[in-house]
Amino acid sequence: MSSKHLELEKVLTSHHGENHAIILQDFPDSDAIASAFTHQLISLQYNITADIYYGGKINNQQDIVLVKLLDIELIRYSETLDFSKYDHSVFINTQGATATLARVLEESKLKPLLIVDHHEEASTITAEFYDIRRTSSTSTIYADYLKKGLLKLERSNPTHIKCATALMYGIMCKTDRYIWAKEEDFLAAAFLSNTADPSLLEEIVNQSRSKKVMDVIQKALENRVIKYNYSISGIGYLRAEDRNAIHEAADFLLTEENVHTAIVYAILINGHREVLSGSFRTTKLTLDPDDFLRDAFGRGEIEVYYEGKSQKVRGFEIPIFFLAGTGDEDYNALKWRVYDMQVKQKLFNKIGVSKEPEKA
Repeated sequence: MSSKHLELEKVLTSHHGENHAIILQDFPDSDAIASAFTHQLISLQYNITADIYYGGKINNQQDIVLVKLLDIELIRYSETLDFSKYDHSVFINTQGATATLARVLEESKLKPLLIVDHHEEASTITAEFYDIRRTSSTSTIYADYLKKGLLKLERSNPTHIKCATALMYGIMCKTDRYIWAKEEDFLAAAFLSNTADPSLLEEIVNQSRSKKVMDVIQKALENRVIKYNYSISGIGYLRAEDRNAIHEAADFLLTEENVHTAIVYAILINGHREVLSGSFRTTKLTLDPDDFLRDAFGRGEIEVYYEGKSQKVRGFEIPIFFLAGTGDEDYNALKWRVYDMQVKQKLFNKIGVSKEPEKA
């Protein structure tokens, strides 16, 4: 039985009355948003004021509705913001690698206080408190905190209703609507259901896909190559804030008949920085995503990260390095063709395809 809630309670008590900056990944998802909102409410019990920051953009339609409908205040980083008013930083659903704000805070000499995350441990940040669990979601961790008394949820409190609803949605997204949920996720959902508002949850869930996501899915379908039950698709260039569309496209390709593994990738553009970002999905029980990706691309060349939902879901990134930066149309087309061919060749070598097959 985890006693992390007692450690967290002790840390927050010792920092009573402070001002904290909650830091999310650049492109926060529903799990990150719900967890940060909950941490903000828990902090108030210790007279701690906490503001929530992110460095990129919220681009998933359902996440946008989550923020607006539940009136969650998030602050998008700009260079004019001053962090000198804060005593400490708090990292939630990230350990710093996916948050460009980590560098900004380091330069501001704002000391990290705690890290709460459900991804594999990969932190280079030194903090006073860590709770990094291999669970489906960070929302599951925060539901556990609430269940153990760090904040007593009251059905008569509208803010508590929003908090429980947000956490339920965070868990729902990370477990693919509870299909991949574990015992701890079901227990968390059962606890939250006593306070959450089903009508609010339904309104968030029933949001349709954006046109941008539909366009990316269409391109993934057009470009996919299928061999040995693997569906592989490169979709060209995307803005960094549209990265979620890669994951949705991979989810969609996995639904095709006779496909057990879907891999979708694109070059993400974020200012002058570029990275090849991809999403891996499989239903094959004997296929280990981490080993597959690292064997295919080289263990020192690729960053693989856990996306929740199940042990069969991964995201991955490969640096572009000195070839990053946009040129004219012909140059960009040539660069994409080179990267697309190289990625496909490495994947084909891994699955035993001697020659690139025709498109589906």
